Amino acid sequence: MAGALFIGLMSGTSLDGVDVALVEFQSTVQPNVLQTHFLAYPPELRTQVLALQHPTENELEATALLANTLATLYADAVNQLLTIATLSSDRISAIGCHGQTIRHRPELGFTLQIGNPALLAELTGITVVADFRSRDIAAGGQGAPLVPAFHQAIFAHPQLNRAIINIGGIANITYLASNSDLIGFDSGPGNMLLDAWIKQHKNLNYDANGAWASTGKLIAPLLSDMLAEPYLALTPPKSTGRDLFNDAWLAEHLVDKHYSPEDVAFTLVSFTAHTIHHALLQHCRDVDEVYICGGGAHNALLIQQLQSLLGEIKIETTNALGIGVDWVEAIAFAWLAKLCLNQQTASLPKVTGAKGARILGAIYQH
Repeated sequence: MAGALFIGLMSGTSLDGVDVALVEFQSTVQPNVLQTHFLAYPPELRTQVLALQHPTENELEATALLANTLATLYADAVNQLLTIATLSSDRISAIGCHGQTIRHRPELGFTLQIGNPALLAELTGITVVADFRSRDIAAGGQGAPLVPAFHQAIFAHPQLNRAIINIGGIANITYLASNSDLIGFDSGPGNMLLDAWIKQHKNLNYDANGAWASTGKLIAPLLSDMLAEPYLALTPPKSTGRDLFNDAWLAEHLVDKHYSPEDVAFTLVSFTAHTIHHALLQHCRDVDEVYICGGGAHNALLIQQLQSLLGEIKIETTNALGIGVDWVEAIAFAWLAKLCLNQQTASLPKVTGAKGARILGAIYQH
């Protein structure tokens, strides 16, 4: 018997574009991924999103207009996916849309992801579930990370302690203990600082396979200085984003320094590897297996450095668990949409710090 079909949309802090996954959910836990698609952000759209990461003139109107632009791009991505899969929109139960994060300030009681889900529902003819984070924050939580609940449902092992590490713009860790204990948190920057650095010096959006950074060498004082960031010493629950780790943060650490760009790039990769390793040592001491997903899984230098730090603990990707590294989060938001429509809680208070589990998402019915 065919299961219910959902589409998950994920556009993360890397600002490269939108990942789209068509997922079938049957009675079994494991989702059946029928089709995937990626639609890149045009350069001007990426520039607009970056501009809104900080206060700017007339930002209220700029944010609303950008939300409409994103909804149109999301709709294009969905419709392209349906064309590839030769499916009509009436076959889809709902779209789970993460939206694009503009601000994430749980310490102030709010988070903002834009993408005009009402317009997305109109443009696709499909029910949209969006705004997954704000209910958890309203309940006193961080509103992030949200994917550990999905990781637990899909990747947990009855005998092995697994760490699932998503390395996007930000890196987040889910620790799945075999006794069903679970923690999840943002360990610190993933690719975002290196992406910003190579954009500044090479006008490239990312360092493919870590090739450019591999030509540099470690700047030990810079690494030590960055590792002193207070966020890294906080205990979970905790979450972060561009509000902290941004161009200005990096610039502060480089004031009056004359390092070569390649050496800074290498050190930024090392910084990400060390923050992940430190987080595992502090909070996931008995880990047996480590699985990587997200764009960082394609950075050979990052994986090499992380493997060197982890020693005998072998690193694999979520490909080995049946879900491709580029699609875990998009599939997760399809899953979160399903839970919302079924009126099932999706938040994990022990991950986010909320005072209780909540049904996550706002429904824009078509």
